[in-house]
Amino acid sequence: MASQNMDPAAAAASSTAALKGSESGGSAARSSVSKRLQQELMTLMMSGDKGISAFPESDNLFKWIGTIDGANGTVYEGLRYRLSLEFPAGYPYQAPRVKFVTSCFHPNVDGQGFICLDILKDKWSALYDVRSILLSIQSLLGGCCVHCHVFTTSWSMTL
Repeated sequence: MASQNMDPAAAAASSTAALKGSESGGSAARSSVSKRLQQELMTLMMSGDKGISAFPESDNLFKWIGTIDGANGTVYEGLRYRLSLEFPAGYPYQAPRVKFVTSCFHPNVDGQGFICLDILKDKWSALYDVRSILLSIQSLLGGCCVHCHVFTTSWSMTL
């Protein structure tokens, strides 16, 4: 395949240009994203990571339901949280929209379940995948990001 020998920056620019040039994500772009998501699903299923999982919601590969178990030794130990993950047509060059479906009382989670996590915002990279997102959120539950307290009531109660 020619794309295997392509410069990563050129490949990213080419993919981004293709996405911009297609209407509503276009079938080629959606096919590319679908392939990526299928690979990520297989990687996640084969990873053997404890306490995280995610699967497409019904037949829609662009909407997933994930679960995260609270890490041992934290106040979240023994709890299981459900998350929704929605992937844009520009994925992996655009971050997915991730939020808690299960209520989560944490300084970096707002009242609607949205998560303040740098890799879901300005630090997003196409190198991240569903597995790294879930592991990062699980890790966040063990502490907090001091630069982003979206739920100030819970933050002030932890001081």
